[in-house]
Amino acid sequence: MTYKYFKEEEFACQETGENKIVPEFIERLDQLREVCDFPFHITSGYRSPEHSLEKAKIKPGTHAQGIAADIHADNGIERRKIVEEALKLGFNGIGVAKSFVHVDIRTTAPVMWTY
Repeated sequence: MTYKYFKEEEFACQETGENKIVPEFIERLDQLREVCDFPFHITSGYRSPEHSLEKAKIKPGTHAQGIAADIHADNGIERRKIVEEALKLGFNGIGVAKSFVHVDIRTTAPVMWTY
């Protein structure tokens, strides 16, 4: 599948190289990138259940489901824009950190958190 702003390889697990990112998620991320109108650098996409961060959890999270990504954000303006537009586009999981914003398309109750 071809996307406007991303290549599937960008989402490979950084520890195992596996890549089970869900195409629908990349399509939604493409829409988010379009409306934000600035480049996205994906700092974490798919994570294998064997990834150290996932193994530390009781149950692997949305990264291991292939429906999440962390987007680098240079400043508060970018963080706010990503969050505002992600909410409009129906992303149900949003985590805000100093240097990135986590977005996902979980099907459970919508949630937002800070790191």
